Amino acid sequence: MAVRTTKISAIDLFCGVGGLSYGLQEAGIDVVAGIDIDPTCDYPYRTNVRAPFYKEDVCELDADALAALWPKDSVRLLAGCAPCQPFSSYRRGADTSQEAQWPLVDEVRRLVEDTKPEIVTMENVPRIGSTPIFKAFVAKLREIGYSVHFESCYCPAYGVPQHRRRMVLVASLLGEIRVPKGEVASTDYVTVQQVIRDLSPLGHGEADPSDRLHKSRTLTPVNLERIRSSTPGGTWQDWREDLRAPCHRRSSGSTFRNVYARMAWDEPSPTITTLSYNYGAGRFGHPEQDRAITLREAAILQSFPRHYEFVAPEDPVQFAPLGRLIGNAVPPQLAKAVGQAIVNHVEATGGRVTKARRRTTVPPKSDVPSLQSSRDRVG
Repeated sequence: MAVRTTKISAIDLFCGVGGLSYGLQEAGIDVVAGIDIDPTCDYPYRTNVRAPFYKEDVCELDADALAALWPKDSVRLLAGCAPCQPFSSYRRGADTSQEAQWPLVDEVRRLVEDTKPEIVTMENVPRIGSTPIFKAFVAKLREIGYSVHFESCYCPAYGVPQHRRRMVLVASLLGEIRVPKGEVASTDYVTVQQVIRDLSPLGHGEADPSDRLHKSRTLTPVNLERIRSSTPGGTWQDWREDLRAPCHRRSSGSTFRNVYARMAWDEPSPTITTLSYNYGAGRFGHPEQDRAITLREAAILQSFPRHYEFVAPEDPVQFAPLGRLIGNAVPPQLAKAVGQAIVNHVEATGGRVTKARRRTTVPPKSDVPSLQSSRDRVG
């Protein structure tokens, strides 16, 4: 007799364009809802993940309405990847404690405490691990019965072609759980060349007629001259003096070498940020062609599949909003590894919560307020 596999149903808070949800699905997890306040996430989420999208502010989200989205008789997974901007190392020591995004981690804590899903996961920048709000979150999870583990994960070890490091947390009411170790050896890291070399060549300011996302930003004359003077993996220090920006000549800017630079072919890319389409914002120059990387190349380096749709056919392709969506996404390949670890954990435990940890029953759907997905609104 075949062993019956326990169904896992996931709700993705701050779902964005669906990087986490897509990876969880690839691992065999059923994603039942994505929730985000940003309406531009609606089309890519529904189109690629094929799950309902709810435009909701997590701060105003009713716990009972959230709980009613999970189907009965499944292991419930809640993903709460709050925006990482306040915790990012790119803020370079700025005081971000008063920013509106800080309390969002605490909103995840509220929803976990009120709905008590069997599994919880979170992804963020490594720096969040030292913050009081994250430490309080972990303490609360443990207080209410969760086994908790978190780890700084180096994305190339999970098959992501990008030098990105992320903090991943997993928590379970089913028993001890661990963040998966990356299994890709350093000699086998996926490189820039392996994933974008065969895309159609473009000049700066050009777009591929067969893929609107494969579109490069126009360079100014001086930036075009700068990238022509750049070598893969090099820095602006390779340029002649008259091409150097005023900030490069100051002692305070002389150490910032990873801007106005080309990527190297034979290694993973630098971290893909929300400005990765901008040649001057990092090492975002194409290794060979005289332009910045395109939005499609940025998405591929985030480990999204080439067919992933980010914008509706009738809508324009705009660099700033799409760069933000791509840069803020959870790399699907990392999410898949986390999802597979969750699947293995649930199968090993049988998906059963001990009596001491068991939550109270969710109210019937007729007794709780309901969320309305964009699909429902359109229909």
